[in-house]
Amino acid sequence: MSLGLYVDEHVRRAVTGGLRARGVDVLTVQEDGREGTPDAEVLDRAAELGRAVFTQDGDFLREATGRQRRGEFFAGVIYAHQQRVSTGQCIKDLELIAMATDADEYANRVEYLPLR
Repeated sequence: MSLGLYVDEHVRRAVTGGLRARGVDVLTVQEDGREGTPDAEVLDRAAELGRAVFTQDGDFLREATGRQRRGEFFAGVIYAHQQRVSTGQCIKDLELIAMATDADEYANRVEYLPLR
């Protein structure tokens, strides 16, 4: 089991680097040539790739919850507030999620960090 992450452009590079150092499958929006892409299109692209989006941008929550209400598929969103969750906590929680789950478990789901 393993969940690939599609990391939004608002996430600190230290989080991405920390995840990669722990063997987590990460692709950033920038690496995918999608920097500046609207949130709805980022969610569509993540679904295309079979990856959950990790973001620290609250606008994604509106898009994801709107899709939940309308019954529209998305591959999942994992959200951490920039000022309330440390880099280390993000890495720890995302590593656990990525290594212990797969894409099917995160479909149409919104998860908030820190995990409790």
